[in-house]
Amino acid sequence: MRHVVIAGASGAIGGAMAQAILDAVPDSRIVGLCRRPERAAEPLQTSDRVELIPWDAEHPESLTGVTHALESVMPAEQGVDMLLYAAGILHASDMFPEKRLEDLSATAMTRAFAVNATGFAVLVRALLPWFRHRRFKRIAAISAKVGSISDNRLGGWYAYRSSKAALNMLVRTLSVELPRRCKPVACVAMHPGTTESELSAPFGQSLAQLQVHQPADTAANLMTVLEGVSSDDNGRFLSWDGSELPW
Repeated sequence: MRHVVIAGASGAIGGAMAQAILDAVPDSRIVGLCRRPERAAEPLQTSDRVELIPWDAEHPESLTGVTHALESVMPAEQGVDMLLYAAGILHASDMFPEKRLEDLSATAMTRAFAVNATGFAVLVRALLPWFRHRRFKRIAAISAKVGSISDNRLGGWYAYRSSKAALNMLVRTLSVELPRRCKPVACVAMHPGTTESELSAPFGQSLAQLQVHQPADTAANLMTVLEGVSSDDNGRFLSWDGSELPW
């Protein structure tokens, strides 16, 4: 876990994971991708072991600039040991989780899929040259339990649920191809647990009935799981406590 790329480094989970890795792995170097690097936590902005690169998951064409910038700070021959995809969207000024079918918007669906799913796939494609080294690689996508098809008993949240289900399928499909091209590798989806963040902020009343983690606790939980991941875990959907979730 020496060379790490984190997509969504300015978010609560992505930022906390970056800090946890810096604290736990003294020789680590992190490239953080985020739409607005100036919103990343100050310790990440000032660390000489972190390079923040602008990237918007809604606009895949921006990956050309990302790979050029990445090559200058972490050349492909050095390799990337872990990719953490923590970019995600649940709500915005013009979108909110749907309570009923009439709330469904094609625009919101498109945006949710772009950020929550498509962005992950095109980023893995772009970073493939960085995964061809012979060290063990971890590729982890922050998913959500509500993306589980068999666990869906409440309905609603059409855009978020379906985009996370798509993310899970991308993880599963990549887990078939990647071992043939950049072995040894584990590509996994991870449910972080409910975390206090901008994403969860509008749902305070509902969250009062749930176990809510602080970002640092979520990062610690995910780090524990990731440190225990091996190539045997390739293609699994893991919860923050290490248990396996149904697709």
